[in-house]
Amino acid sequence: MFESLTDRLSGTLKSITGQAKLTEDNIKDTLREVRRALLEADVALPVVKAFVERVRERAVGQEVSRSLSPGQQFVKIVQQELEAIMGEANEALSLKSTPSVVLMAGLQGAGKTTSVAKLARFLREREKKKVLVVSADVYRPAAIDQLETLANEVEVDFFPSTSAQQPVDIAQAAIKHAKIQFHDVVIVDTAGRLSVDQAMMEEIQALHGAVSPDETLFVVDAMTGQDAANTAQAFHEALPLTGVILTKADGDARGGAALSVRHVTGKPIKFMGMGEKVDALEPFHPDRVASRILGMGDMLSLIEEAERSVDQGKAEKLAKKVKKGNGFDLEDFREQLQQLKKMGGMGGLMGKLPGMGQMAEAAQGPGAEKELGKLESLINSMTPKERRKPEIISGSRKRRIAAGAGLQVPDLNRLLKQHKQMQKMMKKAGKKGGMQKMMRDMGGGMGGPGGPGMGGSGMGGGRGGGFPRR
Repeated sequence: MFESLTDRLSGTLKSITGQAKLTEDNIKDTLREVRRALLEADVALPVVKAFVERVRERAVGQEVSRSLSPGQQFVKIVQQELEAIMGEANEALSLKSTPSVVLMAGLQGAGKTTSVAKLARFLREREKKKVLVVSADVYRPAAIDQLETLANEVEVDFFPSTSAQQPVDIAQAAIKHAKIQFHDVVIVDTAGRLSVDQAMMEEIQALHGAVSPDETLFVVDAMTGQDAANTAQAFHEALPLTGVILTKADGDARGGAALSVRHVTGKPIKFMGMGEKVDALEPFHPDRVASRILGMGDMLSLIEEAERSVDQGKAEKLAKKVKKGNGFDLEDFREQLQQLKKMGGMGGLMGKLPGMGQMAEAAQGPGAEKELGKLESLINSMTPKERRKPEIISGSRKRRIAAGAGLQVPDLNRLLKQHKQMQKMMKKAGKKGGMQKMMRDMGGGMGGPGGPGMGGSGMGGGRGGGFPRR
């Protein structure tokens, strides 16, 4: 998401960052480019106008002229105004009742049912809530079965319903059941339509009145661009929305919906769906998203992801092993590859690193993930002894391993070469002051997709890996 906007804005702002003095002229030219970049990213016109005007007012004011580096101050203003448009800070769900009811609204195809499952998993895993999900969608074929399947996948309770029932009756019965079973949260999936229509709005208004939800979340597809803002406006007028879930954000390179929806509805974007998997839901942090848009990365989200995904015990075990000088074998390499996959793969990781630019974009494609898969297949094709002692792999062993993985001997040679480089890095890191020396040797750079810079450079997290505790 935001790739094209990031490219345009970072290129535009680069020209002004080094300016010793800002004038009406160079501000005007830059703002014209910023305006064009936002419009091309499918940001709604009223939002673009308001944004550009706010930046202009601040840029020609005292806060820039008195700054020691006006160009950098200008970029900071752009970042702050991006944050302001998207809502200043993340707003958590307000779950006050027992059980709390969350009502999901949106058009058909926006990803409501999948978002119900993602949100249920989020609440169960991160908030330690007992969650019940129910489908009040009595129109779409198999909607109820789909939610039941997803509920089993994310390990939350499912309340059965049928297409012969009324949506209000379904929701009320689910809430009654939740009270008896001491559920903390009930998430109600509602029917969508292919477009906004009166019957749909009247039905969901009746449902809202009957269940009095703590949260009424509007689910909108980021891929619909400016239409997302128009649909959001229609739902905002019909329902007292409390927040927005932006879905399919990983598939929209422009990102205009994220910048438009908040401005149009006045309601916060609370979550962002970043893929089809049931764990692909992130709390929406405007400051972090603004940082990503301007190509500055998102280290906080990366650290949080590491803390959630990484097995701390294994990370510490590896750190101790390296410290003792026991090397870094192919079992350890495979473990690091698996940790990387848990963190969203190469693309997900590099997209959050500052200054990755085109390299991050390249890593988003299927090629990088395929390369990681090849490495893992080759290691899986080895015997335990070969993984522990790669130096014994030669001749016939190479041919056997490559054939077992469905690959060629040169693929295996590349893997062994990469592993050898990483082994040297780990050896340096294990010595006193080694991590700092290793980073100096690397020149602060990162390896390319599938290269030595990522797979094993201490993606262990916590005390044993590359990320600090907060």
